[in-house]
Amino acid sequence: MQADALVRVAHVETLDGADATSTPAPQVVAIRDGRVLAVGGEEVTASYRGPGTTVHDFPDAVLLPGLTDAHAHPVWGSIEIGSGIDLSGADSLEDVLDLVADALRSRPEDAWVTGYDLDLNHFPGAPGGAVLGERFPGRAVSLMTRDAHALVVSPRVVELAGLTGRETFSDKSCVEVGADGLPTGYILELQAMDLVFAHYPEVSTEDAAAYVLRQLDILAGCGLTGLHALDFTDPSEAVYRKIEENGELPLRIRCSPLVPADSGPDDWAPVAGLQGTRGRRWWVEGVKFMLDGTADNGTAWFDHPDTHGENDTSLWRDVDAYRRAVRYFTERGIPTATHAIGDQAVRVALDVIAEAGPADRGPHRIEHIESLPDDLLDRFAELGVVASLQPVHGTRHTRADGDDNWSKRIGPDRAARGWRTRDLLRHGAVVALGSDWPIGPGDPRIALADCQLRRPVETPGTPPVQPEQALTALEAYRGMTRATAEAAGMSGELGRVEPGHLADFTLFAANPLHLSPETQAANAVVATVVGGELIHHTTVTEVTEGRL
Repeated sequence: MQADALVRVAHVETLDGADATSTPAPQVVAIRDGRVLAVGGEEVTASYRGPGTTVHDFPDAVLLPGLTDAHAHPVWGSIEIGSGIDLSGADSLEDVLDLVADALRSRPEDAWVTGYDLDLNHFPGAPGGAVLGERFPGRAVSLMTRDAHALVVSPRVVELAGLTGRETFSDKSCVEVGADGLPTGYILELQAMDLVFAHYPEVSTEDAAAYVLRQLDILAGCGLTGLHALDFTDPSEAVYRKIEENGELPLRIRCSPLVPADSGPDDWAPVAGLQGTRGRRWWVEGVKFMLDGTADNGTAWFDHPDTHGENDTSLWRDVDAYRRAVRYFTERGIPTATHAIGDQAVRVALDVIAEAGPADRGPHRIEHIESLPDDLLDRFAELGVVASLQPVHGTRHTRADGDDNWSKRIGPDRAARGWRTRDLLRHGAVVALGSDWPIGPGDPRIALADCQLRRPVETPGTPPVQPEQALTALEAYRGMTRATAEAAGMSGELGRVEPGHLADFTLFAANPLHLSPETQAANAVVATVVGGELIHHTTVTEVTEGRL
């Protein structure tokens, strides 16, 4: 049988731990109809190369299963980046104000300025928009916090959105008010944030598609061949279809739409109806619940309050409605992913999943799991629930000395149980790794290095956060290959380089399993392959039979 393509490299690393002793080391992958046909040495070339076979030669590269980010937000994240200002580099509130001032200089008086990655630690007290009104009177400024669960807005935005502080929501969203009973400009959680988003300047589908494609190209260039989008809000479908009108997505995207808090069957049926909606490289599968919010904002669900008397209730005011919703989707074979940051939220999610049982189309998942008590470690493996974690939140949003908002709020005991990647693996759980991009860095090499170091890879002097939870290189890379395939119910199609699997690969200049974490973060991505198609590449010799 003739292969459509051959990929020839220095070494094929399947991440099963056996490659180091295999003789000879595999060096050639044959591809047909977008799937792996054979893996081996030059005998594969001899057996499967024909007149129409394309050969991709990367003589010094190492080929791995394609990297997949288990948790990202590609559409709204790309739109925020494309239309807003990046506040991640600000070291103080004054730096934030200077960045806003720079953006306002080039815009009309009635134009909005939006921003993202605002660090709440910059505020000396309770966050609020008064400082924006003082510096920029009459201007519309809306800044999204680093965890993407709150906005800090100027008084002009409060006015334009008609916010009063008396708004009510079905979940724990709120418009914060001060001692005078008036809105402070701190808008907490998604339903309240939507009141502001409704007044954002409109972004056309064409512009949104351009923003998304630009960011996906960047992520592909960093080594990703796929990601799990834990949302499917407008304009996601229109954007993906617009991109496909003129080309292809540079990676695969599995989308799981959000089930609104405290909703009922009338809301669930349309979400269930989205299942199977698809394009060529994107599809809708699974659903997402948000059982709690974030610890930094006081909306996570722990078993007892934090130091502010918050973080002790569910985002779903009616937890029984969440229980009924999980059962509804499970009975229809639809896997669920539950955002659960606090220990009580994780406990309840596991209890509800145990009651509902497994879903036919894939495993249930719990997302984030920022603080986990000992008694819950075994339950993930027992129930077959995937632990989907983003350790970059721990390495980049907290500090080893506990002098950060997250640690101070929940206290040292709970902070010490943060992002327990090693403990979960030791207890048999499937640990799928992601970034929560754009909330965390989208470059998988950075996230994987951080997982091994438990600190930002680029700051060697920074003390590690819970260093006992560090992963090995093999464990980390499995977390973005084999584990992400299992998390999507696709362990028979992705996550390995073996016959029958989809031909999704990441090619590195050097084998990351043999590098230090610091070197891994700078390990050049030579190419990515999705469904047998060469997507990203730096140097390549493509030849067909008779032109070698």
